Amino acid sequence: MMGDNKNLIIAIVVSLSILLGFQFFYEAPRLHEAAQRKQALEATQPKPAIPSSTAPSPGAPGAPPEAVGVPPAVPAISPAEERAQKVASGARIKIVSPRLAGSIALQGGRLDDLTLSTYRERTDQDSPPITLFSPASAKNAYYAEFGWSAAADNPAKVPDANTLWTANRTELAPQTPVTLSWSNDNGLTFERVIAVDDAYVFTITERVTNRGVQAATLFPWGLVSRAGTPSTSGFYILHEGPLGVFDGTLSELSYGDVLDKGRIAKKSSNGGWIGLTDKYWLTALVPDQKQQFSATFNHQLKNGADRYQIDFLGDAKTVPPGGTAEVTSRLFAGAKEVDLLERYAESVGIPSFDKAIDFGWFYFLTKPLFKLLAYFNHQLGNFGLAILLLTVIVKLIFFPLANKSYKAMSAMKKLQPEMMKLRERFGEDRQRMNQELMALYKREKANPLAGCLPIAVQIPVFFALYKVMFVTIEMRHAPFYGWIHDLSAQDPTSLFNLFGLIPWDPPNFLHIGIWPIIMGGSMFLQQKLNPTPPDPIQAKMFMLLPLFFTFLLANFPAGLVIYWTWNNVLSIAQQWVIMKREGVANPAA
Repeated sequence: MMGDNKNLIIAIVVSLSILLGFQFFYEAPRLHEAAQRKQALEATQPKPAIPSSTAPSPGAPGAPPEAVGVPPAVPAISPAEERAQKVASGARIKIVSPRLAGSIALQGGRLDDLTLSTYRERTDQDSPPITLFSPASAKNAYYAEFGWSAAADNPAKVPDANTLWTANRTELAPQTPVTLSWSNDNGLTFERVIAVDDAYVFTITERVTNRGVQAATLFPWGLVSRAGTPSTSGFYILHEGPLGVFDGTLSELSYGDVLDKGRIAKKSSNGGWIGLTDKYWLTALVPDQKQQFSATFNHQLKNGADRYQIDFLGDAKTVPPGGTAEVTSRLFAGAKEVDLLERYAESVGIPSFDKAIDFGWFYFLTKPLFKLLAYFNHQLGNFGLAILLLTVIVKLIFFPLANKSYKAMSAMKKLQPEMMKLRERFGEDRQRMNQELMALYKREKANPLAGCLPIAVQIPVFFALYKVMFVTIEMRHAPFYGWIHDLSAQDPTSLFNLFGLIPWDPPNFLHIGIWPIIMGGSMFLQQKLNPTPPDPIQAKMFMLLPLFFTFLLANFPAGLVIYWTWNNVLSIAQQWVIMKREGVANPAA
């Protein structure tokens, strides 16, 4: 059984160490280096005053205009109040949609005011909805913009961030698009038709009509600008930051990568998209999939503050006198719902759009696992019950393997008295004792490694379920029964404030909830069914494992702890029955 125990430790402890420790040995140094690079860059940058104009100046062909609009110094009012003032400061078109609320600024034609009305920051009903976009002059500016750049050898006045558009209606809703229009002094009329569906996709149709006497060469572009370096989870199993699909290949960058290089160019000739992703939210630019485009990830310092921009630039459009040019692109701004992204990938033709959800290297396992959980949730009405049912199915699938393993463990339990005698007889001679143990195993046809199999088959499912609970928005704020209001978050109770009876918020390392304690208890009971290691030091070490895992899993999502606990209970029941059948009179002794 000694080999069994050692393999058990290796299988679980090492795996969890990789899961939890990678970020400290890999991600933390990278974030530290990115911060150092930022400080060095700040030291070499002048500190310009806030510009009086926020209009983006057209760039050279091959680059969309630089999005400006530098956030001012920290205001005396709250960010929410400051944002509300910025939104109310100009003429706007109201956005009315089942899942979105906000407005479009007529000055500049920017999508810079957007909230996700069906998602809240916290689980309580009074929690405000998720804010996605904010105006360019706000402290946490985040917005999308579309337009045209003129060719350097054929300059033409094009709309910019100060352009005041004329709208044909005051409200944008599904089935009722809005048309913005503006004309320059040279006979060019620009129209921007903005449509929104019932979820999170805006369709932007840019049209130019030339009523002048000279041909105009224009480049269509779109950009998303974001002020400040967003706070990320910092876990290596989750990508947050710039990403895109180019030539059918997913490209993921960190904010540190873009900060370090300043500008990263990508080219695609076969469709694709470019975006910024948070844990649950995504903003993505989708150029016309029938035309070639180039894309870039950019970083600049504005008044000492980070400014990130993603953009695409389409092929040149030549508009002859009396002619018209038109290009259609899309903007996704919303929640990364699995079924929704898949729907857009098929209906709109956005390649690999579902890969915006980081299902990881084991995509073939994690995504089907989520699909199964989502189906069970649809049938049962609760993701917690779906997890319990999934556990039962996993146990049934591996039932024959577990039976074989538990029979082997029962045989080892029967041999416990003989093993103790060998230890007493050859305790000082470890080599001789191991030889006699091997001979005993061979004589009785016992396999000391068979007990590893139930644990080994659980590990892939455990990691896949952890990934699903960590990255999918469907698990966010999904309640269970009792005190669990969010299966994707840790158990909110704590032993060290007597589960809320004492008005004290313990530090995170002392946050041991009820479900982790139940899990530790189930692990202790399961361990009592297993043969005791002949080595007393090893036996004591194994006695501490339930306590170790109680603290270790206390900060894991509650749904994962519930899965582990229920799995332990089912294993205990199965192992108990088998041991009774195999003649172990008192399995728990």
